[in-house]
Amino acid sequence: MSRRAWLWIAFVIVHLVVATLGFLMPNIPMGDVYLVYEPWARSALGGFGVMGVTEEWIYPQLAIVPMVLALGLSWIGSYPIAWALLVTLADALAFALLLGHGRSNGRAIAAGFWLAFILLLGPVGLYRLDAVTVPLAIAGCLWLAGRPLIASVLLAVATWMKVWPAALLAAAVIALRRRLTVIAGALLVTAVTVFVVVAAGGGAHVLGFVAGQTGRGLQVEAPVTGLFLWQAVAGVPGATVYYDLDILTFQVTGAGVDAVIAAMTPVLALAVIAVAALGAFVAWRGGSFAALFPPLALGLVLAFIVFNKVGSPQFLTWLIAPVVMGLVLDRRRWLVPAVTALTAALLTQLVYPVLYDRIIVADALAATVLTLRNVVMIALFAWAVVRLARVPRRPRVSRSVS
Repeated sequence: MSRRAWLWIAFVIVHLVVATLGFLMPNIPMGDVYLVYEPWARSALGGFGVMGVTEEWIYPQLAIVPMVLALGLSWIGSYPIAWALLVTLADALAFALLLGHGRSNGRAIAAGFWLAFILLLGPVGLYRLDAVTVPLAIAGCLWLAGRPLIASVLLAVATWMKVWPAALLAAAVIALRRRLTVIAGALLVTAVTVFVVVAAGGGAHVLGFVAGQTGRGLQVEAPVTGLFLWQAVAGVPGATVYYDLDILTFQVTGAGVDAVIAAMTPVLALAVIAVAALGAFVAWRGGSFAALFPPLALGLVLAFIVFNKVGSPQFLTWLIAPVVMGLVLDRRRWLVPAVTALTAALLTQLVYPVLYDRIIVADALAATVLTLRNVVMIALFAWAVVRLARVPRRPRVSRSVS
């Protein structure tokens, strides 16, 4: 049996196992699907209001599309089953594009990495909106060099579902020579989306997801939260983990928390700008797309994670596309960061859903696992920045006049 066939068999097994674990593991890892996504989808189809159009939403407007599509598949079973099937179908299309004929070692290793990551991250990577954006991001990245307009459209669509693929778009604009084509594709998707939302009467909510993110507190899993979480573990007065009923997530509080909350959005912006500026400098010095894009994309994505006051476990899925591209283009140099990313995925599954009921009560063992995961993420960010700074200058061809 060919390597390609074995990888497809692994694809089916991994998705079946992870989808099933969503029903078996503690702390309802697929709870968002039937508690949040399904009611939003039914409200939209039933004429009771469309999130992001008739009212403010924490997601960009196209996020409602996969939620409604899953509802259309729910005749097969429950809504969570329909969601798992939708994600699996989207993954299969991107997996086929990535694997191709199965003759490329880099692509085969990248495909194996993707499957291993899905398995190690567990059901939270499947039963969240981010899971729909990952195959779009992978396909977009793979097509950047040859079909930049299509690639840009896919990445822009993913961005209007969940903001993080904007990091990949920014990396493409910096690293690719045909950057105007990338910008055109993104502007086209943005213009169409905004026009439809405004025409539907949602002009006041077009950028509501931006305000929804900046107004959030410190989520318990975010790296910056570690100081307050360990204060809660130590029993420091005022430091505690609590459930935010507006955002529907666990956050932390403690002395000085408001100042940290206010500072994190500017810090995140500065970190992203700094990584982008470094990438632009490397591109100006002649760094090639193949050498520049993967570390720049990974650095920007990790900046979104490491310096974010929100630290949802599904954010780990954002690492897949940059690492896949790194393995496709330079597998030997990217094997160590790929293993590091897999380690972070495993630790994240231990954090959620395995130990989550202990994290929210500030248990020391669970806090240690979470802290270790965050340290691994910071180390991977440092690697990406160093690798970005070391991208070799493309040799210039001298022309002699005869």
